[in-house]
Amino acid sequence: MPLRLDIKKKLSASSELVKSVDIHPSKPWALAALYNGNVMIWDYKTSSIVKSSKLSELPVRCAKFIARKQWVLATSDNMRMRIYSYNTMEKVNVFEAHSDYIRSMEVHPLLPYILLSSDDMTIKLWDWDRGFECTQFFEGHSHYVMQ
Repeated sequence: MPLRLDIKKKLSASSELVKSVDIHPSKPWALAALYNGNVMIWDYKTSSIVKSSKLSELPVRCAKFIARKQWVLATSDNMRMRIYSYNTMEKVNVFEAHSDYIRSMEVHPLLPYILLSSDDMTIKLWDWDRGFECTQFFEGHSHYVMQ
């Protein structure tokens, strides 16, 4: 039997490509990382844009909420990790995280860890309680680490 989806709401914005999406765990928000360098936070109950910000002239490939810190994390094609307060969109921190494009990001649900994978064929574990120190480095992959 084919799956049938009844779409109740549609969120629409003009952009070249959406590179990643995330859902806030307690607010009715969806976060989109866009190829044009923007990130957008949508309220999916009201179908309205809560915040939109130009983070880079390059594509933003990954974006995630960290609700317990009230942050948005974002990575773009300049190999940098950017951290913003999602209340004000003020920059909390920015640093070079890899030597090639960052393809994927995961946030630990309880610990202060961010895992990034990259076209530089590595995975890095970052600890924000240690000032965004890289605490583990996973190498030995023979190709890009996409996710």
